[in-house]
Amino acid sequence: MLVAMAIFAILAVIAHSGLNSVLLTQARVEESSRALTELQQAYRWLQRDLEQVVARPIRDELGGEQLPLQAGSRVGVMLELTRGGWRNPAGQDRSTLMRVAYRLDDETLVRHQWLVLDRAQDSEPLDRELLEGVESLELRWLDADGDWQPQWPPPNVPEGAGLPRAAEVELRLADRGELRWLFRLPE
Repeated sequence: MLVAMAIFAILAVIAHSGLNSVLLTQARVEESSRALTELQQAYRWLQRDLEQVVARPIRDELGGEQLPLQAGSRVGVMLELTRGGWRNPAGQDRSTLMRVAYRLDDETLVRHQWLVLDRAQDSEPLDRELLEGVESLELRWLDADGDWQPQWPPPNVPEGAGLPRAAEVELRLADRGELRWLFRLPE
């Protein structure tokens, strides 16, 4: 009887450690899958916004004119642009254009979306946290001459110069290292 109980105890310990290993592996796979899904969604948001940018300036909260695309020139905002393609399946009386902005907030990439282009003083953006663990975000812009610029519009180009040809987004993530995405902008 004592031998049978010892064998049973050994088998129980082996089964428990095997089950524990399977559960830990499942938790790691689920966390990795969640992080990959979050990364893919952030990529899709950036891709849609950049590939649908339009050359429509806006009026900000104080009535000043803002360029259709500006990046690297405003404190706290990495990128702000006007984009097309805002679906309107309900046929509401509104534009198909929208204004969006991206910024880093405590290592989180946040996307802002305004429901109007020309904002009033009480216009508040809708915020969406896209990606956590972002240590840095760098943007570069391909100009008409084929040169990469660290901000848009470049300081030596007149403001009405238009839109860049492409955008390079470099993310440094705490858990995945450095990622570099290249997006072609509409002509």
